[in-house]
Amino acid sequence: MARLHNFSAGPAVLPVSVVEELRDNLLDLNGSGIGLMEISHRSKTYQAVVDGAVARTRRVLGVPDDYTVLFLQGGASLQFYMTALNLLRPGEQADYLVTGTWAQKAIKEAKRIGDAKAIWDDAPNHFKRVPQNGEYTVRDGAVYLHYTSNNTIYGTEYHHRPDAQGHPLVADLSSDIAGVPVDIAAHDLVYAGAQKNLGPSGVTVVILSPWAMSRVPDGLPAMLDYKVHAKDGSMYNTPNCVGIYVIDRVFAWMEANGGLEGAIARNRQKAGTLYGELDRTGFWRPHAEVQSRSVMNVTWRLPDEALEEKFVKEAKAATLDGLKGHRSVGGIRASLYNALGQDSVDALVAFMQEFERKNG
Repeated sequence: MARLHNFSAGPAVLPVSVVEELRDNLLDLNGSGIGLMEISHRSKTYQAVVDGAVARTRRVLGVPDDYTVLFLQGGASLQFYMTALNLLRPGEQADYLVTGTWAQKAIKEAKRIGDAKAIWDDAPNHFKRVPQNGEYTVRDGAVYLHYTSNNTIYGTEYHHRPDAQGHPLVADLSSDIAGVPVDIAAHDLVYAGAQKNLGPSGVTVVILSPWAMSRVPDGLPAMLDYKVHAKDGSMYNTPNCVGIYVIDRVFAWMEANGGLEGAIARNRQKAGTLYGELDRTGFWRPHAEVQSRSVMNVTWRLPDEALEEKFVKEAKAATLDGLKGHRSVGGIRASLYNALGQDSVDALVAFMQEFERKNG
């Protein structure tokens, strides 16, 4: 079976070599005689997988030695609540930059714990951009500033680190981790669902500074307590064994292909190719303002919804899959995650040019 060009926003395309490794190890994990989905997570064989995943996460992302790396379940959606539960005390303040749907969900969950406030919100502008430093003021009493680095639905992204104005910085990096520059040491807590750049759905990477670990209060429910998970090395309960294995293999693939720097360069080239076509003509209508355009999720509209439906249908027939925009906003979306090749973007641009010729 021929593989389609996969522009899905997540679960997203994986490197073919990683999928092949996964296939082989489903039968026999690293020569153990037991398959990956069958082996005990308490075995030495599987512990070596976890240790490798932690080490590669640290190397590729430049995680400081005194930071804690966890592999948890529940996705970024659980972290919306879990971060606030572990960092805030009832009534304490936390400030949020609201740049899309996921940031809205994050602040909603934080409000269950403390005084979470949107100090910048682009909802009235239909989430077409992210704020520049100087456009907002963090409250003096805020325990942390939270932001969402990339917005998959609207196709906007920070190309600078938000100014926390002396406060700890918390980030949802789900849709661009390991694909754009990020200084982990400048953050006190970051989290990312794996299903974009790192692996399959069902596992979430969480990285915490010593300060963040020190904020965790006693008496939290065990499954929501970062200290419990850290103490047991992400093995408090049975983890997503397959997901952690794939994260390890994806980071190994990155190391063999230029590391983080190589991924960044390839992603910029892919995005440049696609935005170049979108800007070439008035037929396409990009959503995000130029200075806030995402290199991970490119979103645009066509003159009418009927034409958009035709575009998606004909693109699928041309082996270009996953281009339908999020159900909440419609339009077209092409996700350009690390494992998507330049050849896929070139094929999309060629299809777009022919589609415009026939329908423009």
